[in-house]
Amino acid sequence: MSADTITRRVELQPDDANRLQALCGLHNENIKLVERRLGIEIRGRGNRFEVTGTADASDTGAEILNRIYESTESNRDVGPEDIHLVLQEARIDTVFARHDDITDGSVIQTPKMSVRPRGGNQRGYVESIMRHDISFGVGPAGTGKTWLAVACAAEALKQDRVRRILLVRPAVEAGEKLGFLPGDLAQKVDPYLRPLYDALYEMLGFEQVGRLIERQVIEVAPLAFMRGRTLNDAYIILDESQNTTREQMKMFLTRIGFGSKAVITGDPSQIDLPKAQASGLMNALELLEGVEGIGITRFASKDVVRHPLVQRIVEAYDRKDNP
Repeated sequence: MSADTITRRVELQPDDANRLQALCGLHNENIKLVERRLGIEIRGRGNRFEVTGTADASDTGAEILNRIYESTESNRDVGPEDIHLVLQEARIDTVFARHDDITDGSVIQTPKMSVRPRGGNQRGYVESIMRHDISFGVGPAGTGKTWLAVACAAEALKQDRVRRILLVRPAVEAGEKLGFLPGDLAQKVDPYLRPLYDALYEMLGFEQVGRLIERQVIEVAPLAFMRGRTLNDAYIILDESQNTTREQMKMFLTRIGFGSKAVITGDPSQIDLPKAQASGLMNALELLEGVEGIGITRFASKDVVRHPLVQRIVEAYDRKDNP
């Protein structure tokens, strides 16, 4: 904790061992969840707790402890969903304590490297990701949409703000008919997910990524595997979302659970769906514009950060498509 932090002391009444156990949860899981969501540190002995963090965060943490403890009078089986609901009912902005405002000098810290947003649009994109539970990054190739999203996810995992990372892509061929692919299911979908693996390797390292995948802390999967799931305390990135159908996009967006953050990236100029099939990304952007809790960042050719020729190529295609 920095020098700007303060400590709030909380004494919960009545002093009831069973209610205190319900408050803390098994292995203090409930307390740890509040700490992660608010970016604070909580220490307790008996019915007395110390909440350390920024002034706003520590005040909020003290209030949340009191609210949860009040609920234990009738509920002795307090779990993660109960904690999330208390946070939600208190209208907590779960981002305010995780990060200071994004500034020109801001850096995303991942285990293997530091990532600095380039230009105003990238900084705005990172700020949108930090401030919203669902964020869209839309624009041409080379603007850093996926790279920055993976960096934010790696940082969140490092700081224990989420329990796992899910990287998702629709398995749509880019205008080519690949035919039968040999191997098991993982080997069949790996080619579609390779760009996400590449970003992870640079952020976390080959060995660490391998270990995290084995432990299912990192999951890389085709979009179809998301159906029927509810994802809590996860950082979910949907890449190449321009190739989702409307039904797939709705299915994905409704998978988001408590304590989760989703980033959806896509390039509307590279839709590989059949001509008659509407893009789920384009439909979602139209429907969700202005919805509270959802951020949308639009990139243009000037935001391309790859080889200078990439920017000129994008601009040439834009002139052809939009004379």
